[in-house]
Amino acid sequence: MITFLLSVAALVAGYFIYSKVVEKVFGADASRPTPAHTLADGVDFVVLPGWKMFLIQFLNIAGLGPIFGAVAGALWGPVAFVWIVLGSIFAGGVHDYFSGMLSVRHGGESITEITGRYLGRGAKQFMRLFSVVLLLLVGAVFIIGPAKILHNMTSSWMTEAWWVALIFVYYFLSTVLPIDQLIGRIYPLFGSALLFMAVGIGGMMFARELPIPELTLHSFTNQHNGGAAFPVFPMLFLTIACGAISGFHATQSPMMARCMSNEKQGRRVFYGAMITEGVVALIWAAISMSFFGGVKELNGVMSSNGGNAALVVNEIANSLLGRVGAVLALLGVVAAPITSGDTAFRSARLIIADLLKYEQRPLLNRLWISVPLFVAGFGLTLVDFAVVWRYFAFSNQALATVVLWVVTAYLVRERKPYIIALVPALFMTVVVVSYILIAPEGLRLPLPVGYTAGFLMAAVGLTWTVITIYRGSLRLQRVPVGGEK
Repeated sequence: MITFLLSVAALVAGYFIYSKVVEKVFGADASRPTPAHTLADGVDFVVLPGWKMFLIQFLNIAGLGPIFGAVAGALWGPVAFVWIVLGSIFAGGVHDYFSGMLSVRHGGESITEITGRYLGRGAKQFMRLFSVVLLLLVGAVFIIGPAKILHNMTSSWMTEAWWVALIFVYYFLSTVLPIDQLIGRIYPLFGSALLFMAVGIGGMMFARELPIPELTLHSFTNQHNGGAAFPVFPMLFLTIACGAISGFHATQSPMMARCMSNEKQGRRVFYGAMITEGVVALIWAAISMSFFGGVKELNGVMSSNGGNAALVVNEIANSLLGRVGAVLALLGVVAAPITSGDTAFRSARLIIADLLKYEQRPLLNRLWISVPLFVAGFGLTLVDFAVVWRYFAFSNQALATVVLWVVTAYLVRERKPYIIALVPALFMTVVVVSYILIAPEGLRLPLPVGYTAGFLMAAVGLTWTVITIYRGSLRLQRVPVGGEK
């Protein structure tokens, strides 16, 4: 219990202390005009209240990751708490804040266009394709997952296919309609359900005095029953993504960047939403480790049910909150992925529109882009869910790594303290490179090979940073007295 409480306190402290450092490094300016004013179009560039932007951003990024990912991450034991706390404060918060604020500074541009500005044309073209593929994977994952849960909660005639179709209709409307007409109106309701779920589960965990494992030298080990096949590094850091750092967030942030009336809102909207998501992940990791009696027992339950995190969530909600409370809690669990899936398709539309320079004010233009996206998304729902989820997890963290390097390049170019982005960029580079080399769905190479390749790639990134800084210093030395003209 002490470890859990200290973890929550650390996240709160991270928001009130470190987020101010990050904001100062960026240089948020309350007097600077924002795209919501300078590019207002009544569709995507629309001024929204600060509280509504926070809820929308939080729901956009809080899909199945901080719930299902935290349940799966709890299999490794209390070490999961460390990653959620440090990841959220020093990696996820930095990633989300800068991806949102760079979009504000560049007219609400998507992360793909921002990548081109700081890493070059080749990186931009790669990111355009990679981001759209990731968003389609997200959309598919966040259709199938909620449909499975809703099917289990409702009458037998409401089949999984029936729910998939209904969610598809909602996704289509939320993709093409102005942001304030549907998303801006129903997100407060969804947000209430999600917050009820987190508060309810957390409250009952304390009321029943469930034995949350403490982090000690003895417990700071790999407790996953897979043992050698699932090492903490890098497996844990891919499993818990949305509760610590997630590249998907960078695709969502430009939506709120187009709705901000003041740059000072960015700290609460972007960094604050990431910290809130970290708290949700902590709650689900803690309840998963304690509800069945311990980490060992959780591993047994997950193994006997094919790693089905939805079953664990359903059993916990029903047992702790009663029938009515469980329905409300599960609706919160459903609301989280649905409110990420809808904006995944919307973000894909915006990225393609930026690529084609295609005006989005006319409804017909939005339809020309959206219809093919949904056809592709429907095709992905026919693929095995477990396969889609694994590739989404890797793509998600690979995108986060690229974005951290974009932020590093920006800070180096602006001669600002780049260390706040460089350190998490190096760490995540080792994570994603080593993962794809050693993972079961990757090349399945020996651990030493994967780790070595990961550190070598990080060394390449560090060398590039040093060279860039050196070249920048040389250019400054050549500037004549009085500055450049």
